[in-house]
Amino acid sequence: MALLKKIRASTLMETMVATILIVIIFMVASLIMNSLMAAQVTANTGNISERLHRLEYQYTHGLLQLPYQEDWNDWSIRAVLEKDVNVPVVRLEATHKTSKKNLESILVAHDPF
Repeated sequence: MALLKKIRASTLMETMVATILIVIIFMVASLIMNSLMAAQVTANTGNISERLHRLEYQYTHGLLQLPYQEDWNDWSIRAVLEKDVNVPVVRLEATHKTSKKNLESILVAHDPF
């Protein structure tokens, strides 16, 4: 007989309010997740860092002619020989075309001016 006990039902208005609250919570959570994923994608510089390391390797082994310029994916890469406090250095710069994010690497040059 305990199973046949009457259960108080909720009204239509209570059900609608609960449904709306659940939808709003899921919508806010979805917007937060979307912005986090977009920020993660734009902040990811792993591929361009790897490319700059490869160019460093090529320079140190004499396989890279300076000045060097390349467009790689959405990045513009350039390598130039400069003088920094009377020490010749190679400056490797990568600039993203749309976000204008800039990565830079400086090597001590083995070529004199």
